[in-house]
Amino acid sequence: MATIKLLLADDEAALRFLLTETLADEGYEITEAEDGEQAIKALRDNTYHLAILDYMMPEKTGVEVCAWLRNSDSPNRDIPVLLLTAKALDKDKEQALAAGITQYIVKPFSPLQLMDIVAKYAQA
Repeated sequence: MATIKLLLADDEAALRFLLTETLADEGYEITEAEDGEQAIKALRDNTYHLAILDYMMPEKTGVEVCAWLRNSDSPNRDIPVLLLTAKALDKDKEQALAAGITQYIVKPFSPLQLMDIVAKYAQA
């Protein structure tokens, strides 16, 4: 089976570490980014099957990264994008969906819940 490549962009190092460990244990290949600019650079320079973006990141938010991606000529343009967020307001969710977010995941969430969602969308 081909390796499934994921981009994980979150400015919270502890959460990034936890999710990277959990996802790597499932056999996914993870690229980490600490902010929105790093996420865009990674999406511009590499090919992924799925992106997991935090809503509130320095430089660019996850929603801004997704909006850039959907309007870019990147080979990742149509990949599923999961948004991790502590912002649970309807207007935030609407803004995210309008930017092209595939699924909105409200923190706190369990890593197992995230694994199920990733498995649903990440196809090699």
